[in-house]
Amino acid sequence: MLVLGRLQVEALLDTDALIDALAPAMADLSAGRASVPDRVAALVPEREGFLAAMPGFLPSARVLMTKLVALFPHNDEARLPTHQALIVAFDPDTGEPTALLDGTAITAARTGACSALSARLLAREDATVLAVLGTGVQARSHARAICRVRPIRQIRIAGRDPAKAAALAEELSAVLEGEVQAVSSYAEALDGADIAAAATHTVEPVIRRSWLAPGVHIMSVGYNPAGREIDDATVTEALVCVESRQAVLAPLPAGSNDLLMPIRDGLITADHVHAELGELIAGSRPGRTTPNHPLQVGRRGTAGCRRHGPGPRRRPRTGNRRGDDAAVMPLPARDHGGWIGNARSTR
Repeated sequence: MLVLGRLQVEALLDTDALIDALAPAMADLSAGRASVPDRVAALVPEREGFLAAMPGFLPSARVLMTKLVALFPHNDEARLPTHQALIVAFDPDTGEPTALLDGTAITAARTGACSALSARLLAREDATVLAVLGTGVQARSHARAICRVRPIRQIRIAGRDPAKAAALAEELSAVLEGEVQAVSSYAEALDGADIAAAATHTVEPVIRRSWLAPGVHIMSVGYNPAGREIDDATVTEALVCVESRQAVLAPLPAGSNDLLMPIRDGLITADHVHAELGELIAGSRPGRTTPNHPLQVGRRGTAGCRRHGPGPRRRPRTGNRRGDDAAVMPLPARDHGGWIGNARSTR
């Protein structure tokens, strides 16, 4: 059996290839060619954590694998990551175990890559301002991946701990082009942003409709069984797309509270989900049914794409505008949960 540790896995991971590989995988999932059951989890209430099992079979790639992932949000990330995982690969003909991989880096990379795939499909091509909400592993992964698919010139980091936000901004400044700065609040980070990536353990929403600029594309990958990252107004006004309807609408720990809560409260129904990512890739459903631009909210990401060129330089927008074309996209809730969409006019 092949055994690869974390450093070996990190040396082999290619973000661009990962984003590209996720596109046909999402198409296979939506077409029913892949077998990806809802995740199951053993809960650890005293630590607000869980250990989840996530098997899958992708015939087109001849991949039979399962992941065991532990999410312990109170871990000190300087010592232990909040997400830790192992991945086991099996021979799809015999069921023989063939590889054991450290899955911590893969989990972070896959989530950010799928969010980047959604941005490649739905965000404006000239998007230059990225808001990153959160300061953990997924915040890093999303900043790196989204810069591969859009000409990001400014990244704003916001989190509960200003010191961690400042440290992450300094870290990303050393590896990414453009300006990276820590800001004092989620609202400030979102003010005029073209793309927003939420990766928090929040109970109360960190994405609110009144904070969003026209045309923003939002990704939500945070998880807290007691809360959500996106408010009702954003969700109800959005054209929503998911990785998997079955997964995102399933009960926790598989589903996404960003959808389950407004459905519970009668604000939307399950039919509010417009399309799956795979349907957009296959062309069976339009990504934009109006002139509006999308905003994504998701908990899982995996995708790979070429590095985008410099693009036109543009001054960031300011002001808390409630635009006619803000949008939100929830992705499916496998690693975390999420979605896609275009908000209706609020005027």
